[in-house]
Amino acid sequence: MKKAYRASLLRFDASGRALFDKDGLLVVAPDAQGRQRVLDAGNHAVVAPRHPEAPVTHWPGRLLAPGFLDMHVHFPQTDILGAPSEGLLPWLENYTFPAESRFGDPAHAAEVAEVFFDELLRNGVTTALTFATSHPASVQAFFEAAQRRSLRMISGKVLQDRHSPDGVRDQTEQSLIDTESLIRRWHNVERLGYAITPRFAPTSTDAQLRGAGELAARYPDTWIHSHVAENRDEVKWARELFPQARSYLDVYRGFGLMRERAVYAHCIHFDDDDRRLMRETGAATAASPTSNLFLGSGFFDFEGADRIGYHYGLASDVGAGTSFSPFRTMLAAYCVGREGQTKPGISIPPSRLWWDHTGGAARALGLEGVVGNLQPGCEADFVVLNPAATPLLARKTALAETLEELLFALIVLGDDRLVERTVISQAL
Repeated sequence: MKKAYRASLLRFDASGRALFDKDGLLVVAPDAQGRQRVLDAGNHAVVAPRHPEAPVTHWPGRLLAPGFLDMHVHFPQTDILGAPSEGLLPWLENYTFPAESRFGDPAHAAEVAEVFFDELLRNGVTTALTFATSHPASVQAFFEAAQRRSLRMISGKVLQDRHSPDGVRDQTEQSLIDTESLIRRWHNVERLGYAITPRFAPTSTDAQLRGAGELAARYPDTWIHSHVAENRDEVKWARELFPQARSYLDVYRGFGLMRERAVYAHCIHFDDDDRRLMRETGAATAASPTSNLFLGSGFFDFEGADRIGYHYGLASDVGAGTSFSPFRTMLAAYCVGREGQTKPGISIPPSRLWWDHTGGAARALGLEGVVGNLQPGCEADFVVLNPAATPLLARKTALAETLEELLFALIVLGDDRLVERTVISQAL
């Protein structure tokens, strides 16, 4: 049965250009699997006559927008968000690994998974590429909770068989057996996807990285998810451990871990050869500005990525990232664009920031036309935003004369209060 929703409407064309209807109509209908998909969208006066039988829910004064995608987030780090640290490696040692060691307990993993999904949805995030831990129980808990909520989510068991403390270090052969078992159990089940997940090159042996690459070749529609070139000390460490590689990123190429649906978080300390390798292999960056600022890691070069022409999208990177809110992430990306570029002082348009957290992120993940947009055929995951959610927001958005001014006001002043509801396609 068709359903229609009337409000202001934000979506994007194939080039990432924002399309806005002040009085819009979003029409959805179930597909053969029972997933609600966008059937039609656009100006109410144009779209409504095409669907006279569809009951209409009217949300006056609200803005409908695609659900946000978070390209890199750690669900087991929910409880260490905001933990102080001198930098990446001390933060891992003092907070991350002790917290993650508890995820061998299925009950603890299940409890945190529920909190994690509550926070994502409260902030309007409907799809995420997510680290679990090295424990298969953490992956089970993640996927079971996501499946109950009918969410489109991607995760995988972390691979880390060296340079890791007891409690999170795994065994090479068993880690690969467990990974393949989890792929067979969860990949492409309903709206779920599996990511082969080396933590980062220094915490995996050659044998484990080689095995990960073999699994990536055997299951080519899985994702690959890891970190690269986040921190100068980490880059130096990788160079010492893998002297045969041209660069830190080239380590992954050597083990067959560079392809489409390979997503690498951070990618800060890159040169143009690294950027070209990303473009040529179809890999993508998860840019994580709040995390990079928090840990003092550096700045992702948006201008460099655009100049070479490879895919990227935005990510919270909770728990080093400081908020689940896409508005905080977009604002941080705007500020990073002012500072850390090959050509300093760029100004990323608000609609581009929004695209990088929705349709652009979907393209980077290989999910273009599936999520991240409200064009016909897309799954109907969307957010209902209230531009008058706070007194200051109401005052500022009322003064907006253009779409860019409206979106920037929401980015700068918005938080979870702006998200009035998050709508999942199978729960309509």
